[in-house]
Amino acid sequence: MNKTALIIVDMVYDFTNPNGRVYYPDNAKILPRVQDVLQFCRAQGMLIIFLQHRHRKNKFDKNLVNMRPNCIEGTGGEEIDPSLPVDPDKDYVIQKRRYSGFFGTDLDLVLRENGIRNLLIVGTKTNCCVRATVTDAYYLDYEPYVLSDCVCTNSDVVNEVHLTDIRKYLGHVISSDEMKEMVLAHEL
Repeated sequence: MNKTALIIVDMVYDFTNPNGRVYYPDNAKILPRVQDVLQFCRAQGMLIIFLQHRHRKNKFDKNLVNMRPNCIEGTGGEEIDPSLPVDPDKDYVIQKRRYSGFFGTDLDLVLRENGIRNLLIVGTKTNCCVRATVTDAYYLDYEPYVLSDCVCTNSDVVNEVHLTDIRKYLGHVISSDEMKEMVLAHEL
């Protein structure tokens, strides 16, 4: 059984499309690399998990109090970017309302049921959803690997600061090419 899973964090319309409510141009830059990683991981038989930031329509959500409304169900903003196809028979789509993919979801259960130990993490935003997910993965004794060329936020400086902290305290930060080499060498 493959002990490594790919987790794609919040690559949804509101973040990846220029018409989205909280679009960051760097998301468009990483999208082709995320697509490539998705194809590679599928070819290796890895478990694929899409984290889908999603808020309930017309319902209170603390996260929306101090930020622009985004990823509201039924608006299309919560839909996974169509360039990252979901295989409904094999992939998981886990909806979340907070930054961490683990908080208030069954992500941990899905990973444990599938014997997963290593997490390859890609997506947006490095300083919020990616970091929170990595932090909880670390606390739950997973081995997180953030692919540095497949994550971003709205500032290169902020992105680098958080990648530095992740590397120092929470897990590994490697490039997608390094990840592929490790997988092919059976190190992941």
